[in-house]
Amino acid sequence: MTVELLLLVLVVATAIAFDFTNGFHDTGNAMATSIATGALKPKTAVTLSAILNLIGAFLSVEVALTVTNAVVKIQDKTGAPKSEYLANHGHMLLMIVFCGLVGGIVWNLLTWLLGLPSSSSHALFGGLVGSTLVALGAGGVNWMGDGHKLDGVVGKVVLPAFASPAVAALVATCGTWLVYKITEGVAERYKESGFRWGQIGTASLVSLAHGTNDAQKTMGVITLALIAYGTWTDTTSIPWWVKVACAVAIALGTYIGGWRIIRTLGKGLVEISSPQGMAAEASSAAVILTSSHLGFALSTTHVATGSILGTGLGKRGAEVRWGVALRMVLAWFITLPSAALVGALCYLVGDNLPGYLGVAAVFTILLVTAGWIYARSRKAPVSAHNVNDEWEAAPAAAPAVGSTTATTESAPAAL
Repeated sequence: MTVELLLLVLVVATAIAFDFTNGFHDTGNAMATSIATGALKPKTAVTLSAILNLIGAFLSVEVALTVTNAVVKIQDKTGAPKSEYLANHGHMLLMIVFCGLVGGIVWNLLTWLLGLPSSSSHALFGGLVGSTLVALGAGGVNWMGDGHKLDGVVGKVVLPAFASPAVAALVATCGTWLVYKITEGVAERYKESGFRWGQIGTASLVSLAHGTNDAQKTMGVITLALIAYGTWTDTTSIPWWVKVACAVAIALGTYIGGWRIIRTLGKGLVEISSPQGMAAEASSAAVILTSSHLGFALSTTHVATGSILGTGLGKRGAEVRWGVALRMVLAWFITLPSAALVGALCYLVGDNLPGYLGVAAVFTILLVTAGWIYARSRKAPVSAHNVNDEWEAAPAAAPAVGSTTATTESAPAAL
């Protein structure tokens, strides 16, 4: 097996692993509010979300094509791959993708350990940008796209990152206010019961939307690697086996749960009620589906968090924990540069060691880091059994996660 073929195999395996972490990192985006209000039991929620993520992954390829074309400059002005360039630099491009994926996975796992709902999308793009900068310089990153179009990193990634949470928060604020205005005078117990059923529908729609957006990103990365290796040349389509592999990986990751982040979104930001939950989920679904249609590789985490904050602003007297929100926003700002730093360092390690040794060194960095993070997570585990415990000051082992010894709240009846 040549070094290039080994690298391609590792890139595909690492990309699928990233997709898996993306699944459990983002489960809370769809299901945190339904679990927090008792509309769905925790295991029922993640099972439903996994199925719908699987279906959603097959509904669109626009975001996947954005990833293939919008980060690393591998095309000429006509949009066709630079075949001669790829033939001479295929190993380098494969290493760029490999190190970028390592940067994305490391950041995903670290923020999962801390219970911070940061962006898996920005972690992936950050890793790719970092490794590209070291390998090709600033000119190797497709910052702006061709001509006056905002088709590159700025237009398809950075601008949506700032706009999407603000838009989602505004929509959710208006939706929450409208819901409470319309149901004013309805007994609280009837209101809660009715909106729990509505939450099942809206949470399902968010899961479907998540599949149409986030599963696509890994499809784009694997396609980029195949183009670099020379086994794929079409930048306007995705191989069918890549679609299947990525859809299954994100569905399995979603089923695992990502309970630490579910807890932060469901209990840490706002003490949420069923009408608020339905408004938040409906707002998230609308923004994500619109963005998927336009090919924007936005962060579903940013959208979901903005929607949940919006429900706190839209309900009179609702408590918003701004300290938790501030930690999330800080994590958003450092996600892309932090993942870029990891991707860049990994590329430096891999590029300065010969052949198989460089590839093995980068893969070892990933395995050791992932193992350490998992071991740390076992010191303060969060699961379906304690995800709805009362929110408390976080223990040192996991700063954004409530104590595992807290007394379980008397949750409302769940389906």
